[in-house]
Amino acid sequence: MNFGGVDEALERWSFQDLRFVVDTLIPERTDPEHLARLLQEDEALLEAMLQDDRLFQELMVDDEVLLAVTPQFFFRVLLRRARRDLEHELYTVERRHQQKVVLFDASQVVDLLANTEVCDYLAGMLASFTRINNVTIPIRVRPGIWRRLRINDLDIDSLVAYANSLEEEHRFWVYQRIGDACLFLAGMFPEHIDAQQRYPLSGQPRFKVRGSLVHSLEDYEGYGQTFYRLAAGHRVAQVQNLDVVLSTLSRQFILAEKPLLYLAERYLALRKHRLFAAGSLDT
Repeated sequence: MNFGGVDEALERWSFQDLRFVVDTLIPERTDPEHLARLLQEDEALLEAMLQDDRLFQELMVDDEVLLAVTPQFFFRVLLRRARRDLEHELYTVERRHQQKVVLFDASQVVDLLANTEVCDYLAGMLASFTRINNVTIPIRVRPGIWRRLRINDLDIDSLVAYANSLEEEHRFWVYQRIGDACLFLAGMFPEHIDAQQRYPLSGQPRFKVRGSLVHSLEDYEGYGQTFYRLAAGHRVAQVQNLDVVLSTLSRQFILAEKPLLYLAERYLALRKHRLFAAGSLDT
């Protein structure tokens, strides 16, 4: 079972997206479909158009924009905009233990986003979380004994339990999804991670519960690095040509959080809760 994740179907530009580019940037054209087909063959021209301010503004002002474009296109444009904006920044800000930490690593984030494979993977990963998978399946505990396991895209514990129920040859997609979920939450919803660490009324830190796999931001980062590394080393990663990008995200996991946090704070604000159905975080 491929439980969520970034797949090959997300890697291609859709004609719907290209037509949106043409209609937004060149509305006077009488042959928009012809020009959209040309963009499928001219990557350099398309890349230039994707960075046009008018395209970004159109995506930002329309709350129903995901009815007009695919989610991956939306996030591809935003990540390209983040790369351009970060070129003018000297530092990024991390929030750890309710404190802001300034790091002079903006140029490193720009370099990471300059890697087309990484940038497109991040866009596909973000797009995949606009719908949250939530299923219950039977898993074998031992011969003759089965139990039902509820699996949620954002529940790391359930994904780890599911991975442990599979033979190694079938674990790639779950390894990848665990890495994706850790990166998504750490970069896009770090406040959710912090909230889980504190009692709702007092705001005081909770005591760590024995047997729970993931608690703090550092826990998510550690698991993300580990499971991306496991996914990168899996045979399926090589077949899908994902081994290099997954290995990069494993090594540079904390750096990869930065553009997601930048999107969340600078471009999306409260809109991210609608884009990602954030209510499911508490299910």
